[in-house]
Amino acid sequence: MSATIVTVFGGSGFIGRHVVRELAKRGYRVRAAVRHPSRAGFLRTMGLPGQVEPVYADIRDAESVARALSGAGMAVNLVGILYETGRQTFQALQAQGAGCVAQQAKACGLTRLVHMSAIGADRNSASAYGSSKANGEDAVREAFAAAVIMRPSIVFGAGDGFFNRFAAMAKTSPALPLLGGGHTKMQPVYVDDVADAVCAALDTPATAGTTAGTTAGTTYELGGPSIYTFAELMRIVLRETQRKRLLVHVPWPLARLQGRILGLLPAPLLTLDQVRMLEHDNIVSDSAIAEHRTLADLGIAPASVEAIIPSYIWMYRRQGQYTQDITRGNA
Repeated sequence: MSATIVTVFGGSGFIGRHVVRELAKRGYRVRAAVRHPSRAGFLRTMGLPGQVEPVYADIRDAESVARALSGAGMAVNLVGILYETGRQTFQALQAQGAGCVAQQAKACGLTRLVHMSAIGADRNSASAYGSSKANGEDAVREAFAAAVIMRPSIVFGAGDGFFNRFAAMAKTSPALPLLGGGHTKMQPVYVDDVADAVCAALDTPATAGTTAGTTAGTTYELGGPSIYTFAELMRIVLRETQRKRLLVHVPWPLARLQGRILGLLPAPLLTLDQVRMLEHDNIVSDSAIAEHRTLADLGIAPASVEAIIPSYIWMYRRQGQYTQDITRGNA
């Protein structure tokens, strides 16, 4: 086991638990910084005894962030939200919180910092999610110029919030919505590939001017091997769950209205801010490809949607794993 401690903020989240497990596999000591350590005990089983330790930290509080970073050599910030609740706002967590982590990482003398942003981060975005992600990137760059920023497209895998959401909807609803006609392009990326990308940024010396491995201060865009329209992804969900449902075209004005109404629920299925994000393609940019800022440039061959989601989407079939697979001719 390495003597190097990596502090992972948001270590109990969907991406976080995969990053923690991969870091532990690579021999790092991992400090999972979360708001509720008592709920993150399952992370301990991802490494050897004592290798993974959940600790308290709130990235809105500089003192708790500094304590979580004390003695660490590197850090990863994965904290993010899909909708706002109370004090958990986009600006507080994804902008100010990101800056706080970077500032304290610099003050504590850490050698490397990886910050998780998102494709769609844009200061001028009509979405508060997108603009706060961009503000967070700016705050990180200002405080820790050598930080490596990761911008994934939609992240999928067992427990994801995308395919699982629409597969669950297909169980009870006679139709699935195609917001804006379902033409928005997406490039879903497997969560284990994202975890590998984070680890690559920590494993490889962050030196400016290199062409192999990660480069200090670089922003990587992470996408899977294929680009799909939203409508194509809904058809994959229906095929894998073996359900016949209508695909209903929902014009953007109506989608925004639905987002306003559904966004009032305690755990909304859709918000106006999410609709605004869905109005724009979510794919790796041409500039990232040309400038060698993709998964391939980190030495990672991304897994496809078709290869992965059958391993967990079967639970939404009528008889679960025992449902006859009509697409493959076996049970």
